[in-house]
Amino acid sequence: MPADKAIEVQNVTIGYGDRVLMQNISFSVGKGEIMCILGGSGCGKSTLLKHIIGLYSPQAGDILIDGRSIVNAGEEGKRSIMREFGVTYQGGALFGSMTVAENVALPLEEYTDYSSSKIAEVVEEKLKLVDLGGFGTYMPSELSGGMKKRAGLARALALDPHLLFFDEPSAGLDPITSADLDRLILRLRDNFGSTIVVVTHELDSIFTIADRVVMLDKATKSIIAAGNPRQLLNDSPNRWVRSFLGRDGLKSSDETDFQVKKVD
Repeated sequence: MPADKAIEVQNVTIGYGDRVLMQNISFSVGKGEIMCILGGSGCGKSTLLKHIIGLYSPQAGDILIDGRSIVNAGEEGKRSIMREFGVTYQGGALFGSMTVAENVALPLEEYTDYSSSKIAEVVEEKLKLVDLGGFGTYMPSELSGGMKKRAGLARALALDPHLLFFDEPSAGLDPITSADLDRLILRLRDNFGSTIVVVTHELDSIFTIADRVVMLDKATKSIIAAGNPRQLLNDSPNRWVRSFLGRDGLKSSDETDFQVKKVD
């Protein structure tokens, strides 16, 4: 359990209407830590991420970002909190009618009073940071899948956030491009002290970048395991956790005997 917490999820229940995906879950993410959210298909990984970043409100519980509740903040308070982090989405979520540079410039135009020349300077700086220097005039349709993801990351970095959220960053990428993206995520943490939360099911990425993981279980609507992924693979008392991380064929946690514990 990290002593210096950037994110605290406190007894949170999430879902849609009468459908509950996760119930009464708690965990925290330390400052400068890379945390991966894992679980089988349909367990609520991406939905949980959307709650953490304030797009959805939980049915119960609270979520603190640097000690401030994003759940109970008013509209202005929420905007202030959201300005402190950057988010990348599965497909890059670039506006197809705008150039790469125009996409990256959007947060700067929205949240700063920078001159056009200053915005152009920052945009090129962020594109170089993700190895896309010189690609500002390209349209998203002219980029490969990996380049779109990096362009989306450049936009997420525009305001120099100390918190970064990734939703399935390696989805649809070939192994080499995925490994390059993993190295970039590690570089952001190591060079800038960023706190990073990643929703993923890519085991290679998990074992490469994650300091800790939280594993969601669809059957029990709870967190079934939390900790360092290699330690969980080797030492977890739960057979399904070891199976998931070792990719050896069990389909769901309800095929095994396990004890669910509240984790923080």
